Parts: sequence; C-alpha cells; structure tokens
Amino acid sequence: MKVGPALFVVLVFLPLCFLFSQSSTPITIQAERATQSITVDGFLEEQAWKRSGFSTFMQRDPNQGEAATEKTEVWVAYDDEALYVAARMYESAPDSIMRILGRRDAFTTADWFTFFIDPYYDRRTGFFFSVSAAGTKGDGTMYNDDWDDSSWDGVWEGEVNIDREGWTVEMRIPYTQLRFHQMPKYLWGVNFKRDIGRKNERSYAVYTPRNESGFVSRFVDLVGIDNVVPARQFEILPYLNTRAEYLQHQANDPFNNGSRYLPGLGADMKIGLGSNLTLNATVNPDFGQVEVDPAVVNLSDVETFFQEKRPFFIESSSTFEFGYGGSNDYWGFNWSTPNLFYSRRIGRSPQGGLPAHDYAELPVGTHILGAAKVTGRVGEGWNIGTIHAATKREFATIDRAGQRTSVEMEPMTYYGVARAQKEFNNGRQAIGFITGLTKRSFDDNRLKDQINSDALVGGIDGWAFLDSNKTYVLTGWTSFSHVAGTPNRMIALQRNSAHYFQRPDATRLRVDSSATSLTGFAGRLMLNKQNGRMSLNAAVGFVDPNMDPNDLGFLGRTDVINGHVVTGYKWTDPTDYYRSVSLRFATFGNLDFEGNKIWHGYFHNGYVELPNYYNVYWGAAYNPETINNRRTRGGPLTLNTPGRELWIGIDSDSRKSLVLSFWVSSYARKDEPSFYIESSLQWKPAPNLTFSAGPSYSTSTTLAQWVNVFDDATATATYGKRYVFATLDQTSLSANIRLNWTFTPALSLQLFLQPLISSGEYYDFKELVRPRSFDFRTYGTEGSTFDAETHTADPDGSGPASGIQVGNPDFNFKSLRGNAVLRWEYRPGSTLYLVWTQSRSDFENTGEFKFNDSMSRLFVAKPDNILMLKFTYWWSI
Repeated sequence: MKVGPALFVVLVFLPLCFLFSQSSTPITIQAERATQSITVDGFLEEQAWKRSGFSTFMQRDPNQGEAATEKTEVWVAYDDEALYVAARMYESAPDSIMRILGRRDAFTTADWFTFFIDPYYDRRTGFFFSVSAAGTKGDGTMYNDDWDDSSWDGVWEGEVNIDREGWTVEMRIPYTQLRFHQMPKYLWGVNFKRDIGRKNERSYAVYTPRNESGFVSRFVDLVGIDNVVPARQFEILPYLNTRAEYLQHQANDPFNNGSRYLPGLGADMKIGLGSNLTLNATVNPDFGQVEVDPAVVNLSDVETFFQEKRPFFIESSSTFEFGYGGSNDYWGFNWSTPNLFYSRRIGRSPQGGLPAHDYAELPVGTHILGAAKVTGRVGEGWNIGTIHAATKREFATIDRAGQRTSVEMEPMTYYGVARAQKEFNNGRQAIGFITGLTKRSFDDNRLKDQINSDALVGGIDGWAFLDSNKTYVLTGWTSFSHVAGTPNRMIALQRNSAHYFQRPDATRLRVDSSATSLTGFAGRLMLNKQNGRMSLNAAVGFVDPNMDPNDLGFLGRTDVINGHVVTGYKWTDPTDYYRSVSLRFATFGNLDFEGNKIWHGYFHNGYVELPNYYNVYWGAAYNPETINNRRTRGGPLTLNTPGRELWIGIDSDSRKSLVLSFWVSSYARKDEPSFYIESSLQWKPAPNLTFSAGPSYSTSTTLAQWVNVFDDATATATYGKRYVFATLDQTSLSANIRLNWTFTPALSLQLFLQPLISSGEYYDFKELVRPRSFDFRTYGTEGSTFDAETHTADPDGSGPASGIQVGNPDFNFKSLRGNAVLRWEYRPGSTLYLVWTQSRSDFENTGEFKFNDSMSRLFVAKPDNILMLKFTYWWSI
C-alpha cells in the first residue's frame, strides 16, 4: 500500500514540468483618480463619470458573439481609500426593467450589473460585486478560473437609480475588502457583466464562449491606478444575543421544566496581516444555525451528510477544497471523494454513551471555546488557509433513583487544518497540500474505548494542462489518514460501516484485535477535455479499506477501486427548434480490493434548452449483476440483481412570475420497483415577494432490507450467523415551502417549512441462504415458522436451531420543521436577527401510510419552540 500512493503522486505531478505560454488580451480599461469626493447614491453626478466610458459589450446569451442589444457604459475611478465603479445601463423600454428585490446574494432572474476584479493579476482568482436594478447586492470570490463562491460577504456600498434613459449604479469598494500586492503602478484584471432579465441576455466586456473554459484568465487589463497603499484591515464584530427555548419534557424531569433562557456575548474579528493575509478570529463564538437541517429517514448504514450553514466556516470555504481544480467538470458514478475537512465535525453532537439512568441533561452540541482562521497569499503565489478550533469538555448530568452523577460525553478537543496551493505558468500547472489534526484530552477513561484519541489526515493535489490551448487537463490527488486509540476502540472502528473488516468470506481483510492505530490511503487521477463541442472525462481512483478521515472529514465507505469514461457532444448555436442541446454517454465500474465487481453500468443523459427558454432533461442507466459487499453489514457477500433507471425533468422560463419544475424517476430491479416524483412551484406575485413550494413523493419496494443478525452455530452455510432481512414497502411525502419577503435591500423576512411523512412496512421476513447469492428462505416456508403477532421466527421448526426475535421494525414517522428569520442590516456590516424555530414530530410503530391521519397527528403533536434575538455591530479601525 505504500508503493501505490508514491507511484500515484509521480503519475499525477510529473506533467507539472511542462511549461507553456499564454497571450494577453489587448483591451484595457483606464481608471482615473477622483479629484472630488464621490457620493455613492446612484446618480452619476461627479466629474469622474463625465468622460467617455467603456461601452463595448458582447453577448454570451442568447446570441453569442453579437453586440449587446442595449448600450452600457462603465467608468472606474479611485482615491486613496477605495475603488469606485459606475455604470449606465441604457434601456429602450425603461418600464420593462426587471426590478426584483431580494435579500443579499439572492441572484434572481432580474436586471443586474456585476463588476469582477482580479487584484492579484494571477488570472485564476478574484472578487465579484453585483447590484440589481432594485438595489439587491451580491458578492463573492472566484477561483479555479471558472468557479465562484458567494459565501464571502464584503463590506462595500452600492446604490442604483432609475431614470428615463434606463438605470445607473455606483459602487464603492474599500481597499480593505481586496487583497493585492503593493506596487508603484497597479495592473489588475477586470470584467463587467450586464443581465437584462426580460431578454435573458447576458453581455460582458469579455465573455467565455459556450464551448470553451476559462473566465478570470480572459479579463481585460485595468490600468492607471498608482500611489495607492493596500489598507491594513482591522474589523471587529461584537455580538449580543439571547435565546429562549420552550421544549417538551417529562413531568418529573428534574433537569427540564420546559423552558430555559441562554444569553450570549462574544466577538468576531478580522485583521489584515499585511496586504495578503487575513486573520478571522472569534471569542466565545455564536455558531448557531439560522436555518434548520432537513428531517431525513435514513435506513442505510451510511451517515447522513448535512451542509455547513454556519457563516464562520462557510466564508472562504473554497480555500480548503481538496482534490478539485484545473478541471471544470467532475463525475462520480458511485464514487465518493474522501472529504478531509468536514467543518461540521467541529461543534458536533457529543459522541459518548451514557450509563443506565432515569433522567439526563444532555448537551445539544459541543461548545466551541474559540476559533481562528487565516487565509490569503504568501511568498511566490502560494494560496494558504488554516483553521484552528478548540472545543470544551462536555458533560451530561444523569439522575438515577434521585442520585445525580456527572458523566463526560466529549473530551476537550483541538481541531487544526492547513491548506496551501501554488499555481505555475499562469495557472497551467498547480500543486497543493493539505493536512488536518484532531487531538483529544480525556478525563474519563471510559470514553477512550468509544472515541479515537488522535487523528491525522493529509494529501497532495494538483493539475497540469497538457496543451497550449488549455483543452486537456490532468487533475489528481492522493491522501492518507491515520487514527489512533485503544485496542477496543480500534476493534470497533474496523468493524463499523465504513470498513466491515469482520466479513467472514473476506480473503484480505481481518480485524486486528491488538491494533492501536489504523492508516489508510486514497487517490484519484482524472483527464478532462475542457473546450470544444465534444466532451471527454475519464477517471480512475481508489480508497483502500483502512482509510478513515471521519474525525475531521467525511467518508461513508472504503474498499473501492473506481473508474469511468464519459463522452458527449454539445450543440450550442441556437436554431428554430432549440437554443442548445447536450448528449452524454458513459460506462463505469467499481471493484473492491479483493477484485469483486461491486458496481457496473452504462449511462446516458441529455439536455435541451428550447426557444421559449424551457429546459428539458432526461437520462437512463443500466446496471448488470454485481457483487454486494455491504448488504449483510459485515457478513458474507451477496448479489445485486440487474437494474434499470429512467428519469425526465422539465423547467419553465425563470423570467415569468410563475415558474414550474417537474422531475420524475424510476429505478427497477426484479420485483423491486421504485418511483420518485418531485415538483417545484415558484410564484412572484410582487417584485419583492417570492413564494416557493417543492413537494416530493417516493415509493419503493426492497426485497432484502436489512433487519438484524443472530448468532447460530447451526447456520454453517453463512458462517455461524443468520442474516435476517425483510421485504420493505416504503412511502415518503415531503415538501420544502419558502416565503421570501424583502422590504428593502437591507430588510427581509424568510419563512421556511418542511413537513415530512415517511412510512415503512416490513413483511416476508427471511434469511440469507448462501453467500454470493440473492437466495433467501422466507420464514414460514420450507419447514421454518414465523409468528406475525410476536415477530418470532424459528429457522428450522422442530430442528436444532434456536428461535429468534426479529422485532417489529415497522415505522410511521412524521416531522414538521420550520423557522422564520427577520434580517435587518441597519448599517453596512451590522445586522439584527430575529429568529423563531419550531419542530414537532410523531412516531408510530406501524408501516401503513395514511396521509390524513398522519397530518392530523402531526399538527396536534406538541412542538419545541426556540426564539433568538441577535445583535451585531461592525467596526472598522
């Protein structure tokens, strides 16, 4: 295993020695030093806007390469503290300007003006600043030449004005919000974009053709800026909040009387470390989520992945992405890239178990004592990022027969991540590194058998373009993980759902009961064709059985070798019948490290944009018979029977006040049909009000749904254990309902509601007859018995096998989660939040799906209510 990763590194990064040249664009934008103060009000009255501006805009959509249908004129000015951008959007029909008002970073279909800037002039990264005709602001960062990230929220000004000629915009962007090297004269890359909503038109100063890649690398040159010193950034954002919780409780619970009040005080700081690095630090941070996680019913053996929603971790999260870059197209096909940094591990729910008790007061999450993050650029083009966080030791208080005891549930923990990446030769090659450390300090030795004591991850990634036109790119990465703990903890780790080392028919995997550590490797190499009508994407990767980054990262399964080839063709020139068409075909397959073919298939999808701006997409897949090494959850191998999948979807014109989407899919194996339908309705009754509802419905039959495993020495064909399954009929109905009401660009109200009903009925309980098969013996046949009242089975009737209690796994789960969030940015960077969150649920041990009865029970279920008021104030020193 040590030779493989080393060879993988050589294959990935050998092309980095290739050097190519790149031509520069001849277009330049002239910035002018402001001779008078500029008031940002959208009225273009200052002298700086009286000269001729840049007005050569070309369409990318809908008619690529043609001149913009409406004139746009742009000016750039500067002073010692900020960069100013002004634009006039001439409009032949001013009353048709789409003024859709939304909260920040809500990039709805409307009229927009966007300014892009690459202040490092590295042709790969930058910032963007957008203002809509209604005054909605959006901003973010750009990376990997083509990608953007709207999680960054800068502190800048942008105002608009509507007049008889169209609309105008003014922006003021302080140098504190930009990163750039100090120079006597500056050369920056810039671009401008105008969106005309009613025409679905997007025009740029310089655009990326539809069949090509690269965006930042095409920017025009901004010249004329001199005698400017990068500002030293020092921002502080103190917060004050109060939280009231009204929770369900038992009448005699000594720890919970149904309500509690939790005040909070802390501060976030952003400090410029020179002109190229930024330190984000937080003291007693408030890492509460404003929006709730969705409710899910997970019957698999893989942990559910939830998206990060906490602002501290969202901002600059692209800096810590590993394994991506260079390529603009990624495909998986039952492949999961090991995530070496999953920020939701920091502040996770406590992991330790509890001894027997009557009542318990449990910590909801692990309290983060403090966290710091440094991002930016050092040396000769190294982009770096590092995060450090410490979480406190968490205790539960339990009560048993009136005796109270404090029990440690989570040790004090340090989390650290460091990321660095350097690009060469105008972004044609790059190499990067990442490492992460988790270190725990235990007071209670009992926890040492439940949680890893230490964990280390690391990796190398990079890319190399293989030709001067940047058409073909090779992207790759390799990584490792190392975890340590007690022998008991390592036994549990080897046996968990990510590894299943205890499989009795495995030839290479064995549980090592003396191990005190586990070290694993993973890697992937991918070739992608970036430009042209014909597409090509091919990849091969592996995750060895020992890989486990889950202390700080996320990985659901290991023991896989994966490969695929995807090719297709695009028609991007509009005709009378379509605006664009794309067709793709693929083949893919997975092996485990013993050579078993655990997944294989053929795939097709297509997409067409119609002349009326409706979108239709479809696909199909076929999976032949393969081996399943996970169905028995650590037991012997079984078979996957052949399966077929079909899907189709349609989206209507997003410019309309009523927007509809529809998606339906079906996957079927022999006697195992599944059906899924999802729709979405978005209604915009007013320019500042949007209502959306997205119901979904699914139904499926699974012939062999896992139930349990029982020891039985007489079950010699299955290695002394009986692996019990059942047929499962599952039905789920859910919806995501949102109301966004924006009163002003700085004041908005969001309502979110998610009802969920999911039922599952288990029947035809059965056991696996033999390994490497899909053969089962249904209890109640072939001499076996089954009592449906007691859910008791006897595998051989009057024979020597013992009876087993399989239990009743039927379920009917109902959930209703929702919240209301009022946001008011009362001054730039300073915000007042008022949040109400409610959740309620109900469970019945029955598998019958009854909509009316379920909704009735759900609405009479007693809720948990949480109210929060949070006040922040931004200072720039």
